[in-house]
Amino acid sequence: MTKPVTSLSQRVSEFLAQIYPEMNADILASQVIEAFFPEETPRRKRPRAPGNNLWSEKDALLITYGNSIVDGTHKPLDLLHDFLLEYMQGVVNGVHILPFFPFTSDDGFAVTDYRAVNPALGDWPDINRIGADFLLMSDLVLNHVSSQGAWFNAYRQGHAPYDRFFFEADPADDLSMVVRPRTTPLLQEVETSNGPRHVWCTFSHDQIDLDFRNPEVLLEFLRIMRLHVDNGVRIIRLDAVAFIWKVVGSPSIHLTETHAIVRLMRLLCDFAQEPIILLTETNVPNAENLSYFGNRNEAHAVYNFTLPPLLLHAMMSGSAEYLHRWQRGMPPAQLGCAYLNFSASHDGIGMRPAEGVLPEEEKARVIQTVRDLGGLVSMRALPDGGESPYELNITFFEAMGGTFKGRDDYHIARFICSQTIVMSLEGIPAFYIHSMLATQNDHDQVARRGMNRAINRHNWEYPALKAKLDDPDSQHALVLSALSARLRARSRQIAFHPNATQFTLSLDPRIFGVWRQSLDRAQSIFALHNVSDERVVIQPHEINLIEGADWVDVLSGEHIRVEGGDIPMAPYQCRWITNRAG
Repeated sequence: MTKPVTSLSQRVSEFLAQIYPEMNADILASQVIEAFFPEETPRRKRPRAPGNNLWSEKDALLITYGNSIVDGTHKPLDLLHDFLLEYMQGVVNGVHILPFFPFTSDDGFAVTDYRAVNPALGDWPDINRIGADFLLMSDLVLNHVSSQGAWFNAYRQGHAPYDRFFFEADPADDLSMVVRPRTTPLLQEVETSNGPRHVWCTFSHDQIDLDFRNPEVLLEFLRIMRLHVDNGVRIIRLDAVAFIWKVVGSPSIHLTETHAIVRLMRLLCDFAQEPIILLTETNVPNAENLSYFGNRNEAHAVYNFTLPPLLLHAMMSGSAEYLHRWQRGMPPAQLGCAYLNFSASHDGIGMRPAEGVLPEEEKARVIQTVRDLGGLVSMRALPDGGESPYELNITFFEAMGGTFKGRDDYHIARFICSQTIVMSLEGIPAFYIHSMLATQNDHDQVARRGMNRAINRHNWEYPALKAKLDDPDSQHALVLSALSARLRARSRQIAFHPNATQFTLSLDPRIFGVWRQSLDRAQSIFALHNVSDERVVIQPHEINLIEGADWVDVLSGEHIRVEGGDIPMAPYQCRWITNRAG
């Protein structure tokens, strides 16, 4: 017998019964559906089944702030659109515009108004135009809001419903187990119309944590999600989602209710007519990060947070040993799920995801090398009162300026190799604009703003940037040209579909290699990357090249002989050896 199809309202009710067991799940379900599908917004009769057709080998993303490019005259979003059309067309097909709302701190992550575009950047029509030409990703900053925004001001004045929107705790509570990424005090005392209150601040005292135990908070964010979708957003990034549910006396991270909320959001997205991808941002150790796939019923995609620190170590040490070891143990993404691979973002290079993977002495060598290359280190508080390195603050381009042995002449070659690895792995590749542009560390911004992360958040003057990109000998033009060529080539290889088979090759430790095979098994690619400053030779039999096939290196055009032929790898050289070049 055919199993009866459960209605959307029934499935929503089931999730809500887990999250809010003391409330009427059916009544709340109708409110949830109305929030995400208002006024008869059309929706699917059945949820979109898990599959591999939400993405393809043609997908690659650019990560950028709305004002990464400025000129003092035009709206930054218009300049960004111009840059995308002129330099990124055919290179990437998607763009993640970091929080583009009015804010007070943390470069957009302390939001004052979720329904408006920051007027310093532009307006919704500017966002719409970018979304019409590129796959658009936006941030749902759902753990906290600005202390100076309308919601928190209404809370302090005791105005409903905001008087119950924020998480309060008592300084006498046992909060020793709370996991957080900062060293500032967790609780902040504020004056309200009902007297002094202590509000929870996971990140900073300008970012006040919301209380999702109140379903009105969830409903408001579902309405905001719908606003994003209606304005062309197709990838929704759940910022700091791991922290949204808190229980005094617990670590208050990854709690059961948090996962249930993500599953609820996934269900709503799968019922939407628009193809929406839900992406979780959880900068935590690998096993915790992977838990947000759930059983193919939570995030469509998760950031591959362990990749950046291990990639950094491989390129600095000249050995892919730990990168290999981790990659061999990585499960393929489940059907309907995908990894988002990256080396750099607006934040620093997180060190927590390397816990249990990279030995402490190797971490220490990476940290010291980053400092030697002009980078900075940010710390987090530990439950015992101590501190631990949380992230490394440096542009990834500058981080490739040297190795454990010091600076050398391989800066650009090493950087291009690192980014080629990002392109080769199972998943969707994403590239920070300052990686594409080979941006240097911005120490002036750090000094001016007093924030380590500002080192990697340079604002390019568009005329100056265009002049550098017009100079074929500049590092900026060289890097953009090389990465663009490889991304264009990648988009033509079906073996680079985000869910194509991947097998980690056991080779010389100086070579990081993976075998990718297309979903239809028609194409194989042996992606080889020399992470060292030494010449390495590989024998065809080491990578099981099949005799009789015409093997060609996509990157060089060179034909590879199987019998009696060596495969030389120059320092930091990459090869994509395939039986069927796209």
